[in-house]
Amino acid sequence: MIQAVIFDLDGTLIDLPLDYERLFEKFSRILKVDDVRPVTKVVGGLDEKTRSEIFEAWDEAELAVTEKIATKSEGMALYRKYLAKPKALVTMQGKALVQAILKPLDLSFDLVFTREDSLDRTEQLRMAIEKLNVGSGNILFVGNTDEDLCASQGINCQFLRIR
Repeated sequence: MIQAVIFDLDGTLIDLPLDYERLFEKFSRILKVDDVRPVTKVVGGLDEKTRSEIFEAWDEAELAVTEKIATKSEGMALYRKYLAKPKALVTMQGKALVQAILKPLDLSFDLVFTREDSLDRTEQLRMAIEKLNVGSGNILFVGNTDEDLCASQGINCQFLRIR
């Protein structure tokens, strides 16, 4: 029985039209390296000052495209379906973007975990489950990537993929 639902953001509830190639080029200039992939691992290994600089650039890029965000109909329908359930949001987007879009999109979550909390999806899910205080088998995670699927399998929660 589903007692709580955790949603991913980009690709699940919204389409964020971010030019990641351009953003990663900026990260490469900041870090003075050629390759910044996988970005979550690269950024996760940085010192606090450099990570803050990367996050600032990332926030700037995300906030610049907020007017162009489109909602995903399948994800939004599931959000409405589970409106009465406790809900958490896990995302690799930043707090600044999340704060800027939740209210205009009429979305509300009991808990929100962003890249500032963790750059690891499995860890984000663990934090959400702990705070939701529901057994992982009674959690539905709604996501859109293979990484989301693997993370859900790693913590034994139910998974539903948005295409």
